[in-house]
Parts: sequence; C-alpha cells; structure tokens
Amino acid sequence: MKLTSTQVERALSQFKAEAIPDDHPVIPQLNNLFGEHTFFLDSIGLNIMEPTDVEGGDRPAGGRPPATQAAKVINLATWSDDNPTRLEPHEPELTDVVVVLGSTH
Repeated sequence: MKLTSTQVERALSQFKAEAIPDDHPVIPQLNNLFGEHTFFLDSIGLNIMEPTDVEGGDRPAGGRPPATQAAKVINLATWSDDNPTRLEPHEPELTDVVVVLGSTH
C-alpha cells in the first residue's frame, strides 16, 4: 500500500517508526522485492502497511456506519541480532499494530 504524505503523518503519530523517503536509493530494490509500498523502519525491522476497513462512528439514519480507513502493519524483515544495520528478510508477518489513516467518506 502506497500512502500519501498525510497518511504517512497519521501513521507515524500512531506507530513508532521512520518512513523511508520515496527518493531513497534503496526504494527501487525494495519495490522489486516486495512491490510498490511505503516502507517503514522500526526497532523490529522493515514494515509495510496493508489496508483494512474498520467500521465505526455514528450510524446514519437507516444506513451503515461510516467506514474508517485503517491499515495493518506487516513486518517483512527483522534486524540481525549481531548487526543492527542489516535486515534479514522472511515471510511477511502480520503484527498486532493497526493504524487509522482517515475516513473513507
């Protein structure tokens, strides 16, 4: 999931990480490995976000409650125990972190 700059700001206010800038030299390699995403580094390793809808808010008369756009954090690589500057890729792992990115309405 590629995030807008506003969504990145919202995500970082809820998830302690650093977004890798789109113009960073490593981005083409990450895109080749994992697809087009906004990539985040945290104390665990390399992460992306995948969309999920969260129902919430007041229900309009006779309708569904408005959906809130949210994203699940997926870990793609963890820091090497011996070398915190080296990442070790693994199968994508769903974390328990969900961030709210905004309303879909």
